[in-house]
Amino acid sequence: MSAVKESPAALAEALIGEAELLERALVLDMGRATLAIRSNSAALLERLGDYFAHCLAPQAAATLEVIAIEREAPALDTAFVDWAREPGKTGRKDSVHDLPGGRLVRKVRTGMVFLQSAAHCVAAGPCLAHDNQVVNFVIAQYMNQLQRADWQVCHAAALVRGGRALAIAGFSGGGKSTAMLHALEHPGSVFLTNDRLFLKREGGEVRAAGVPKQPRINPGTALHNPRLETLIPAARRAALRELPADELWELEEKHDVPVAACYGPDRLIDEAALGGFVVLNWRRDDASPPRVAVVDPTRRRDLLAAIMKSAGPFYQRADGSFLTDDEPLDEAAYLDVLAGVPVFEVSGGVDFDALVEGHLIPLLEG
Repeated sequence: MSAVKESPAALAEALIGEAELLERALVLDMGRATLAIRSNSAALLERLGDYFAHCLAPQAAATLEVIAIEREAPALDTAFVDWAREPGKTGRKDSVHDLPGGRLVRKVRTGMVFLQSAAHCVAAGPCLAHDNQVVNFVIAQYMNQLQRADWQVCHAAALVRGGRALAIAGFSGGGKSTAMLHALEHPGSVFLTNDRLFLKREGGEVRAAGVPKQPRINPGTALHNPRLETLIPAARRAALRELPADELWELEEKHDVPVAACYGPDRLIDEAALGGFVVLNWRRDDASPPRVAVVDPTRRRDLLAAIMKSAGPFYQRADGSFLTDDEPLDEAAYLDVLAGVPVFEVSGGVDFDALVEGHLIPLLEG
């Protein structure tokens, strides 16, 4: 492709092709920004409207816009480069191609292509078949806006009680979503976020902001929660219950949890003051009860690794430049925003009921 053809505007035109955008847009109130989703597919807008039902806003001007085009996977004569995955992750997932003022991101397994730039944000391909990738792209635009305003992204879940947020991080497969959903069973606790938490020091406190993405859980979490088990069809539940406990724990089979439908429309919030940060560092092969202790993250950089999160291939800085897959995370920025925030390490054995009843709820009430 020539430099002209590789401009974001030209690529946006190529990805949209002959598609005609519907007059109606889907407008979302994401907290500190509004975002409009436009598409050529009424079915896609309806599905996204169901997903984002808890944050739909009136038809009005929005600060961000995403165009989602339902079409065949684009066949681009473009040299994509694989985006390196995080430690512990295997298989090819994303590939990227940078151009002046923009980046193309291609999902290797699905063929979906995304154009990220300041003026054009386009998702193109079989969107209906891979609507979760469209959801992630939509949310990435809000994440970009927060990070450009100096919010730090954390790999954490969080819930709120009495106006104070408690964040829950953990190493891969550590159970942060399960712990958060267990705690959400308590009246008065409110869902803030499941996997991406943003922190910023403002006005003498640390603010915690979530993103409007529903929790995605594995079967082990659903089967041990009567409220959530019906998210899995009955026949599949019966088969899963035959699996050994260790195999069930490791099984990757994601199911969305519609928080408003499962817990109530008043059980969601998009921002709160941060009251504490819990890091799950427990072990399934430990028979002792969970133990919770205050730690100093400046002395426990191993725990800080569970909190920090790369912004990923969609992150575009305010100056138009993009993140690369080998850029180190800024530990100093995380330590600065966590200064003065109580940080707790959970060690011992895995016991969600004991953790929630004996520690998380008291911390939320504290």
